[in-house]
Amino acid sequence: QVQLVESGGGLVQAGGSLRLSCAASGRIVNSYTMGWFRRAPGKEREFVSAIRWSGDTTYYLDSAKGRFTISRDNAKNTVFLQMNSLKPEDTAVYYCAAKTTYYSGYYFVGSDYAYWGQGTQVTVSS
Repeated sequence: QVQLVESGGGLVQAGGSLRLSCAASGRIVNSYTMGWFRRAPGKEREFVSAIRWSGDTTYYLDSAKGRFTISRDNAKNTVFLQMNSLKPEDTAVYYCAAKTTYYSGYYFVGSDYAYWGQGTQVTVSS
C-alpha cells in the first residue's frame, strides 16, 4: 500500500502563490505517475497536473500552464505543485494520487490512479 499525505493548502488572495506537497510513505517506482487533481464545490474532479517518477515528462491542465509547476524529490518520496498567479476559480480541494500502471490508463483520468490522499483545501479570494 502507498500512503499519500497532502499539505500546503490554505487561503490566499487572487494573484498569490501556494506550494502543495505530497509525501508518500510507500515505495514509488520509476514506472509510476504522480498526479494532482482537484474538486471544486459543485463540480466533478478535474485533472490538474502529473509527472512521471522517472524522466522529465510533465502534464498540465490547459488553464494551469504557465502558472503551475509540478516537481518531485525522489529521495524524499515527495511531489510538489507550485501554484502561482492563483485565481478564484482555482479554489478546490486538491488531491495527490499515484498511478501504478504504465501501459494502461491515462495520466488525466482519475479512476486510473490507484492511490489517493485525503486532500488539502485551497481557497483563493478576490
